[in-house]
Amino acid sequence: MDNVIAFLPSPIVIGFCATLVMDAWSWLRQPLLGVAPPNYAMVGRWLLHMRHGQFRHTAIAASPAMPGEKAVGWLAHYLTGLAFAGILLGIAGQSWIEQPTLGPALLVGIGTVAAPFLLMQPGMGAGMAASRTPAPNAARLQSLLTHAVFGLGLYLGGWVSHGLLN
Repeated sequence: MDNVIAFLPSPIVIGFCATLVMDAWSWLRQPLLGVAPPNYAMVGRWLLHMRHGQFRHTAIAASPAMPGEKAVGWLAHYLTGLAFAGILLGIAGQSWIEQPTLGPALLVGIGTVAAPFLLMQPGMGAGMAASRTPAPNAARLQSLLTHAVFGLGLYLGGWVSHGLLN
């Protein structure tokens, strides 16, 4: 039990840092590449509609708005980042925190692109791997880049965690 309690802050710090890095990238994309940042209110809308049994939408933006969708979307975004940090530590082991390396963090970060490709985009009406969007390959590339940046954030978060918690 003591190991679990000692371990718990690490994925929180790492996941929070990685998600912040991902968000910074998302906000920088607009002036650099002309790509708007994600609208996490739509994620919240999707999740809140699940309470009523609706898991798939033709177009999430056309679905009725839900109270609190923006807050729920942002909360889900950060909780997902924490969960992915936990997956990194589950794969790389707790010893990774003592000497974070880029490889496992980048692999997990890039691997997390499976969540939007296989779950979120189809559920929100964009199709598998953004296949129903106006420019699927551009959307896929942006997702891949963003999740690679998340992987870099996991790596940086590992060093922050190491510095703060050790």
